[in-house]
Amino acid sequence: MAARILHRLRHALAGEGGREERGHGGSEAEDCPESSELEDDTEGLSTRLSGTLSFTSQEEEEEEEEEEEEGAAEELGEPPQAPGQAAGAEDGAWGPAAERPGGSSLLTRQLQELWRRSRDSLAPQRLLFEVTSASVVSERSSKYVLYTIYLIRSGRFDKAPAAIARRYSDFERLNRRLRCRFSCDMAGVAFPRKRLRRNFTAETIAKRSRAFEQFLSHLHSIAEIRRSPEFLEFFFMQDLRAAQRLTCTGMYREALATWANAYRLQDRLGICSSGRFLLTLAGLAVCHQELEQLGEAHSCCEQALELLEAQGSHPLLGPFLRAHVHLAWKVGKDKRRSEARLQGLREAEPLQPQPTLKECLIKEPLE
Repeated sequence: MAARILHRLRHALAGEGGREERGHGGSEAEDCPESSELEDDTEGLSTRLSGTLSFTSQEEEEEEEEEEEEGAAEELGEPPQAPGQAAGAEDGAWGPAAERPGGSSLLTRQLQELWRRSRDSLAPQRLLFEVTSASVVSERSSKYVLYTIYLIRSGRFDKAPAAIARRYSDFERLNRRLRCRFSCDMAGVAFPRKRLRRNFTAETIAKRSRAFEQFLSHLHSIAEIRRSPEFLEFFFMQDLRAAQRLTCTGMYREALATWANAYRLQDRLGICSSGRFLLTLAGLAVCHQELEQLGEAHSCCEQALELLEAQGSHPLLGPFLRAHVHLAWKVGKDKRRSEARLQGLREAEPLQPQPTLKECLIKEPLE
């Protein structure tokens, strides 16, 4: 029965994928349109935001009573329905079996795993950019709109989404830097133009929100731009700098949340083997350790050492090894392999200074 249900699921998914390709004509232009300012989608975007689009100033927002937002789960997407429930509507024999205790729960878990595997093989994962809120911020000498954007992996449910908050000038700086380096690739990419007035109306903010979503999606569709430092640093460098400052001042709990968001951003962007990602793991390990969350700190060190497995020398290798040995002793884990690697590193570079992981983190230039 499990094989028959899996076959039906694969057939249904393949049929939906074929209809979607036929509906879009097989062209990538629909996913990543050439122009970031297309048809007037102001009303549709405002409806999708479901009240999270704010057009009040910061002072007015502080006076208003906070209300719990409804429909947040619908914006981010609900977890996929269990395959047993989906199949039960089609196969009458599956409903009673799902209610039986014992072996049925094992079958359900097996089907869920098969569902995940078949879904991953049939539907390629894409990264979506969604403006979930926009707020007008008034400061002493300036007034601007702050756009909050979620990075969402299509076909998955993220319990802790990766988010950034950027203003128009941040997008404009990214656009300018990319056009200087990728003039040919950027020739067909439109960018929302500046306005002399009416910058803070609901219509302008909604149009720009839609334009920024399309702008980032188009950039991400171009491999050279997607891997460029300019594009990547637009998403997580602000978080890294803020997390480093908070760590240096001993605000470890606030720093931990910022390091964690930087981790999720780099994970969504697919750069989990870069030097910045290792620095992020170092920040997470240091903050977890300072907050007496030793198990989490140990896990961060283990993940970093796995990434450094093939590298014989790296500035963070020694600090991660020493931290891992110390934490493994604290939590009762095996530390013999790390001790052997650390001893080999000391023999190869006997005169090199031995900074701690926290010292490396604080001294790393991010400006």
